[in-house]
Amino acid sequence: MKNENKELQRHITLLEEQLLQAQKLTALGELTSTATHEFNNILTTILNYAKLGLRHKDDASRTKAFEKILTAAERAAKITGTILAVAKNRKQKLEPVNLVSLTEDTLLLLEREMSKYRITVEKSFAEKVPEIMADGNQVQQVLLNLLINARQAMPDGGRLVLKILYDEENEMLDLVVRDYGTGIARDKLPKIFDRFYSTKSGPDATGKGGSGLGLSSCKAVIEQHQGLIRVESTEGKGTAFTVKLPTVIRAKLLGSSSAYQTAGK
Repeated sequence: MKNENKELQRHITLLEEQLLQAQKLTALGELTSTATHEFNNILTTILNYAKLGLRHKDDASRTKAFEKILTAAERAAKITGTILAVAKNRKQKLEPVNLVSLTEDTLLLLEREMSKYRITVEKSFAEKVPEIMADGNQVQQVLLNLLINARQAMPDGGRLVLKILYDEENEMLDLVVRDYGTGIARDKLPKIFDRFYSTKSGPDATGKGGSGLGLSSCKAVIEQHQGLIRVESTEGKGTAFTVKLPTVIRAKLLGSSSAYQTAGK
C-alpha cells in the first residue's frame, strides 16, 4: 500500500510539473502575440523616420530621424531581450535580482495591452530598494499573471497601482498590485489560491481565460522563494495582491533551507 501511495504521489508531482510547464508556454504565447503588435508599431516608426531622413537633406532633420530610429531600435532590443529571458527553460537558480528593473521590463511587455484597454498604470517605488534573492524568470511570470488578472478585472478601463516597498526591519520587499475593478466575492476569496479554482467564467475578448492554475502556481513559486503572497478584495471596489520577497541580506542571514520556512512571518 505504501509503495502504491508513493507511486501515485510521483505521478501527481509529474502531472503538476507538466501543467506548470503548459501554463508557462501559454503565457509565452500570449506575450509573443503582444510583442508582435508592438514590433509592428516600432517598425512603422523606423520606416517613417527613415523616409523622413531621406527626404530632408538638412542636418537637423536627419539628426532627428536618426535619434527616433535609435530610440525605436533600442526599445525593440529590450522587448526581445525580455521575451528571450522569459522563454528560457532552466532549473531554478536563485541570484540577486533588481525587482524594480524586472517590474519595468514586465510593464514594457504589457504596455500596448494596458493602453488598448485604457488601463492607467501608476507606479510608486521606494527610493532605496535592495536586490532580492530570486529566480528572475519565475518572479516575472508571477508578476505577469497578476498584471494580466488586474487588467481583466477592469474590462472598461481603470487605474492599476503598482508599488514596491522596502521593509527594512525584516529585510523584505513588498510588491503590491492593486486594481480598481470588479473585485472578488467574499465567499470566493478563500479559494482563489486553490489548484484548478477560477473566478473566471471563460476567455475574455483577447482569448485569455482562467484555468484555475494561475494563482495556485503563483503561490507555489513565491513560497519556493522564501516569500509570501496575500490578497485583499472588496466586490465592486477592486483587489490588491501583496507579494513579499526576501532581500539578499535576509536570504544570506537565514540560509537557503531555514529561510524557506520562516520568510514573511
